[in-house]
Amino acid sequence: MRCFLLACCTLACRTILAAEPVTLETVVDPGANLADEPVAETYSEETAIRFLDSAALHWQKQRECFTCHTNYAYLYARPLVSSDCDEHKTVRAFAEQLVSQRWSDKGPRWDAEVVATAAALAFNDAHTTNTLHPVTREALDKMWSLQREDGGWTWIDCDWPPMEDDDGYGVCLAALAVGVAPDDYRESEAARKGLDGIRRFFAANPPPTLHHRAMLLWADSYGADVLTDDEVQQVVAEIRLLQHADGGWSLAQFGNWEREDGSPQDLETSNGYGTGFAVYILRKSGVPADDPSIQQGVTWLKGNQRTSGRWFTRSVYKDSKHYISHIGTAFAVMAIAECE
Repeated sequence: MRCFLLACCTLACRTILAAEPVTLETVVDPGANLADEPVAETYSEETAIRFLDSAALHWQKQRECFTCHTNYAYLYARPLVSSDCDEHKTVRAFAEQLVSQRWSDKGPRWDAEVVATAAALAFNDAHTTNTLHPVTREALDKMWSLQREDGGWTWIDCDWPPMEDDDGYGVCLAALAVGVAPDDYRESEAARKGLDGIRRFFAANPPPTLHHRAMLLWADSYGADVLTDDEVQQVVAEIRLLQHADGGWSLAQFGNWEREDGSPQDLETSNGYGTGFAVYILRKSGVPADDPSIQQGVTWLKGNQRTSGRWFTRSVYKDSKHYISHIGTAFAVMAIAECE
């Protein structure tokens, strides 16, 4: 059985690598994130990766910036399938350029950009070379220079949950960055001091949502040590309780966010972000891949991919671009990879 699974994995990777590369010159808009896009007949890792490649490169080409829901998310998801490809190298190089050139010439646009970049690069290092890149260390150093006395960072608050809604999200990312960074970075003096500040922040400002507590569970899986053992078990139990009968989860279940128009959140419809996030975080917390909840979640993911390769997630703020579908697709890919 093991040989069979390895053979299937190898075939899937070869199929992805054999596809025509997506470049900044050839990339096309992967299209709008639509709730009524048809569901694919069968699950395809190749089309999922193709969507992530296209979404990240198109955003980079058109916007010339990084954003949590698209190209930062890409740096997390892509190496869990394959990073030895031109698409990944292009996005990674752009992130390094952001740190080594843009910040030197013009400075970061926001403190949030520094934290998000440091976390994405640290995670990417851990899942590619497993060596802390000098540019990643530079980003981490910059991150600590911006940490406030209360242990937090000044974050973007656009009422766009879960990523741009409160300071806590940024502190969760910083904890993840410290935990996941290779070369025992968390044992460095800067990291120890920074983690003390992070713990001080959350002692005074408990995570406002299950989403953020799950983020801390993710950070703890890499040794950040920001939750107690009892808190770990409580978060795992709460995530399990939210699973729908169809095997999925809804992003809206993870917070108490308000929609722009005041309409109620859709707590009943499973979506890509909710399910991918839940399955991935549960696996990182130590729940085995053959656990019934995990298996049901993976079944939902494989049965609800859209024809474009993405998984749709309705925005918990307003019905507009639904860019949350991009990071929802990233989490779906990460969840499946973590289980197989």
